[in-house]
Amino acid sequence: MNNTVILSSDACLGHVPGPEHPECPDRLIAVREALMAPEFESVPWRHAPLGTKEQLLLVHTPEYVRRIETIRPKVGYVPLDGGDTIMSPGTWDCVMSCVGAACMGVDLVMKGEADNVFCATRPCGHHAEPDRAMGFCVFNHAAIGAAYAYKKYKLERVAIVDFDVHHGNGTQDAFYHRPEIFYASCHQSPFYPGSGARYETGIDHNVVNVPLTRGAGSEKFRNCMTFEILPALKKFNPSFLIISAGFDAHRKDPLGGLSFTDDDFYWVTKELMKVADECCDGKIVSVLEGGYSLEGLATGTAAHVRALMGN
Repeated sequence: MNNTVILSSDACLGHVPGPEHPECPDRLIAVREALMAPEFESVPWRHAPLGTKEQLLLVHTPEYVRRIETIRPKVGYVPLDGGDTIMSPGTWDCVMSCVGAACMGVDLVMKGEADNVFCATRPCGHHAEPDRAMGFCVFNHAAIGAAYAYKKYKLERVAIVDFDVHHGNGTQDAFYHRPEIFYASCHQSPFYPGSGARYETGIDHNVVNVPLTRGAGSEKFRNCMTFEILPALKKFNPSFLIISAGFDAHRKDPLGGLSFTDDDFYWVTKELMKVADECCDGKIVSVLEGGYSLEGLATGTAAHVRALMGN
């Protein structure tokens, strides 16, 4: 059994982007309920603190951070990217808790207080670019966690692996010219946000993209991981691994078009753990990204955390 820790905060329920919006508080409620099942009773939960502006600036531009802080509403809504990404009065504390969770997770693992950490936070973050919000995402928590681990602990290499149904354009953009950070993604294509082609390989082949056609299921997912992403990750030999854990590739998801199962999420987590065990003593922080079927999100997350625990 691994010493797995779950980080979360009630502030992550405070981002309410409007009625019928897919990125709703019910997502986190479903995740929490799934992880309260008896099989997870040995896993400690810890409160995620608010992140800091210094942490934001590891990835985001000062002008963008200043803009988001300045326009946060006291009442009502503020659209950030034409309507997909919306700020409500509780959004600032919510997204800052996501940042705080990612960085606290790194601290817990690096200090030996946890073998791995799952950040049960929302909204997702991997579409947020250094200077703009996109696709429900305000700040890029996984990217910030990677940059924080690299800088604070003076690591040689940090990797991010993303299995959300959407390509993490923001994460790729943040590190495209930074060879010390590796980013790999398998994602549906053609699909939002339109990035993630195979030829997008970064400054030193530190970016690996494996597009999957609509309807792709377990076999294609496991093949792309086994023969492309996992070997590239192992070759990179990271000192720390961040997982962008999206569950909208689940076959039940209403927004995605892939057909992954709970067993696939369990399998990929175990495979990533094997590489982490070889390269970096199992140091992993997993950050929740998308997932818009409450049932698929709940069961997929449970499978992911079950694997992190070593069950």
